[in-house]
Amino acid sequence: MSADPGAQPAGSLAKAPRGGVLEVFWAFLRLGLTSFGGPVAHLGYFRGEFVERRRWLDEPTFVDIVALCQFLPGPASSQTGLMIGLSRAGYGGALAAWLGFTTPSALAMVLFAFAAPALTHALGGGWMHGLRLAAVAVVAQAVLAMLRSLAPDRVRASLAVAAALAALWAPSAYIQLAVIAGGLLIGGFVLRAEPGQQRPALPAMVGHRIGALSLAVFAVLLVGLPLAAGLTGDHGLDLFARFYRVGSLVFGGGHVVLPLLQTEVVSPGWMSQSAFLSGYGAAQAVPGPLFTFAAYLGAAMGPAPNGWAGAAICLFGIFLPSFFLIVGVAPFWNVLRGRREAQGALMGANAAVVGLLAAALYNPVWTSAVATPTDVGLVLVAFLLLAAWRTPPWLVVALAAGAAQMLGSAV
Repeated sequence: MSADPGAQPAGSLAKAPRGGVLEVFWAFLRLGLTSFGGPVAHLGYFRGEFVERRRWLDEPTFVDIVALCQFLPGPASSQTGLMIGLSRAGYGGALAAWLGFTTPSALAMVLFAFAAPALTHALGGGWMHGLRLAAVAVVAQAVLAMLRSLAPDRVRASLAVAAALAALWAPSAYIQLAVIAGGLLIGGFVLRAEPGQQRPALPAMVGHRIGALSLAVFAVLLVGLPLAAGLTGDHGLDLFARFYRVGSLVFGGGHVVLPLLQTEVVSPGWMSQSAFLSGYGAAQAVPGPLFTFAAYLGAAMGPAPNGWAGAAICLFGIFLPSFFLIVGVAPFWNVLRGRREAQGALMGANAAVVGLLAAALYNPVWTSAVATPTDVGLVLVAFLLLAAWRTPPWLVVALAAGAAQMLGSAV
């Protein structure tokens, strides 16, 4: 490996030794196979691997990269990986980081989509019902944690409640987009982040022209893909456009993707609510990014393209915006992070998505999974294991599936 860059000035990557694309791929593949626990845990794995062990970057730079990725819509942990790969081995390194970190869980989710019908036929539906009950507990814990961190004051709590009411009143993709846009607008005018500690500038990994071009392509695809799908009537293009839109607009990442994806694939009748939640429960039991849930949806839904082709379309569609946003915003981050209006807008958007997730916790997560007192009991036990005992989500999912199978709580 290259010489230790740890002695560089804080925040410096400009003179860091460059690595190879394969080096980046194998490092992230290892994490993709072992990184259980969700986005926050992923960031901890990244810090241990790339700051402490490999020393590819220093602590201040890592913190600034995480801040940038949390500012953007999309999966924060995957975007952090993209930035680390970009800093280490250029654009090829960014792609290698994504492939290594994403491939294991994406393959697992596609295989689950293929195996679930046969397993249900052989074992009955109890274990699948257990996955849906586990999803209730997982989403409830996420809502509670996000309320505490993203809506801690009266203004943001009010935004979250208003967003939840709007989503419950009119559950549609347009209302969800309007809620997020309203959060951005209100936050930009009303909320003001406190001035942060002065940090060294994030090193320039991308030029301003490339950044501006990347943002332009991002915007053209966001607007143009739905138009092209409507004009051509091509279902595969429509799928890609829908998942691209979700990846472009899901602030908060992780569990917040649930209500947006539910609107895109369940509302049109392409997948049942029970199959959707069963896949979401299974996604908690695999390592890597939660957004690989998209691969399961693409493989399991109908009509064609589905299977492997559908999985590839949906997976690529939901992650592609992250590439454009990372490359597009990185050159301007040093200026943008100092704008209190921008920070306030992000705070407002995050509060709004807490409300969207709270609405989704009731409908469809609770209403389509919980039907009996036994179901309520299993959800409460699963929530206790997650929130009080800090049990790994994958283990809670396995326990819920096994308990539901034994108790015969399938409905």
